[in-house]
Amino acid sequence: MTAMRRALEFLFTRALRSRLGVAVVIAVLVFGVIGAARLASGPMDPADGLSSRPDRPITTVDPTAGDDGVTSTEAPPSPVTRPGARTPEQTAGQFASAWLGRPGMTAEQWQAGLRPLSTPALTEKLAGAEPGGVPAEEVTGPASLRSRTDTFVEVLLPLDTGRLRLELVVADEGWLVDVVDWERQ
Repeated sequence: MTAMRRALEFLFTRALRSRLGVAVVIAVLVFGVIGAARLASGPMDPADGLSSRPDRPITTVDPTAGDDGVTSTEAPPSPVTRPGARTPEQTAGQFASAWLGRPGMTAEQWQAGLRPLSTPALTEKLAGAEPGGVPAEEVTGPASLRSRTDTFVEVLLPLDTGRLRLELVVADEGWLVDVVDWERQ
């Protein structure tokens, strides 16, 4: 009896008052609750999974409505050009020539050459630019056209030191350059 009394006394005065003792008691309680819950719930079928699982896949689109993906299998529409107006390729070629400039050209002359071929937004962005900052000297090959819509195209022009990428949009005046991007090769 004295051995049992000493064991209980040690348990309540020392072991349960330490951090390790508290952690052991909490672990025993947690495992006891989990074990009791499993015994009370009965045998489980592991294939049951979710209790409210649907019997067929959930679809968020009508499968008969066609392809709603980003990539289209249709050919992009051809650019719309009015009779007698410049084509996107012609506008891009004229813009590239004006953008490349010529030796001795002032900033005002350069801006005046770009203005009729540019949107007002691009003209404003190029307001402080100088022709000396153009990183190329000549066009080295034909323009390649990527039609995005019938009123928006992307034109790539190979230059001696890189590639000029122009985005053109249709305005009342015809095709105008809206974005200029130069890529070094």
